[in-house]
Parts: sequence; structure tokens; C-alpha cells
Amino acid sequence: MKAIVTVVGKDKKGIIARVSNILFESSVNIIDISQTIMQDMFTMIMMVEFDSNEVSVGDIDDKLAVAADEMGLSIHVQREEIFSSMHRI
Repeated sequence: MKAIVTVVGKDKKGIIARVSNILFESSVNIIDISQTIMQDMFTMIMMVEFDSNEVSVGDIDDKLAVAADEMGLSIHVQREEIFSSMHRI
């Protein structure tokens, strides 16, 4: 299954490392990544892929929510088809 991970927040050290480590520990593969810093705001979008029999979008979202709270970020995970449908206009 593919999903989209979005991360937004004040730039600080370790954001990419923390998010990618959580994904690695959940057996999630990062297919594509785009990140930028606009003034002092960090933004990142990742396309990821994982076996839905091993881990669910909800499981990943729960783990990333802990990191988001600790780092003061907004992190969201959506299945690719839902993300695409929401952004198709």
C-alpha cells in the first residue's frame, strides 16, 4: 500500500531523522521525498510504501503523532488514493 506523509512545523534539527527512523522501524519504505524550508518553517511530503498486512496507516499515524507532539510539528498520513482524491480539482 502507498501513503502520503506530510510534515509541517518550525524548522529544527532532527526532523527528517526522527520521521524516517519511525518509518524504518515500522518497515515502511520511502519511495519519494520533497522537503524545503520557507524562512523558518519546515515542510516535507513523502510517498511511502508498506505491507498493509504488517502495519496499518493508523499504526503509522499513531507513532508519528507522538513525534509530532514532542517536536511541535503537524504530521499527517493518508492513503495515496485518498490524498489524490482530495487534491484532484
